[in-house]
Amino acid sequence: MCMKDNEILTLVADPAQRERGFRLLVQCYGDRLYQHIRRLVSTHEDANDVLQNTLVKTFRHIGNFQAQSQLYTWLFRIATNEALSHLNQQKRRRAFVVLNDETETIRGSAAHSTQELEGEYIRQKLEQAMAKLPPKQKAIFSLRYFEEKSYAEMSAIFTTSEGALKASYHHAVKKIEAFLRT
Repeated sequence: MCMKDNEILTLVADPAQRERGFRLLVQCYGDRLYQHIRRLVSTHEDANDVLQNTLVKTFRHIGNFQAQSQLYTWLFRIATNEALSHLNQQKRRRAFVVLNDETETIRGSAAHSTQELEGEYIRQKLEQAMAKLPPKQKAIFSLRYFEEKSYAEMSAIFTTSEGALKASYHHAVKKIEAFLRT
């Protein structure tokens, strides 16, 4: 059971309790942040790196949190920005990770049911389609589709208008649909 945000923030504000408060923050939000980041970046290792960077920034700057939004929204903003920075660094280095189509290998395994094969195939196709999106569109799509965030919540994360987010999500959906039709 997670503590309330204000209880975590009280512990973090106390120098004697700072590390305990931060451990509780990680315990409460770490898995959800990882899942969000993992949908944005290519590999588990990249997701762990981005999560670590997110937590380091959070630890350094938690004293600046002004509680104008929920703690989780603030953490999501940091995680999203870190993931986008990571993706931009990869792009600059031309280190794109191409997802391998392992569908034939999976089909060859008698241990998988037809339903598992179809689900894995669909997941892979969606990941491939998302990999083709620009980083910010990918983040917006992920937050809306997987995390079911409202446009108001996303507006707080991206500091962008709800209208712009709706347009970006719409464009992402159209690009994904087009990719899946091919």
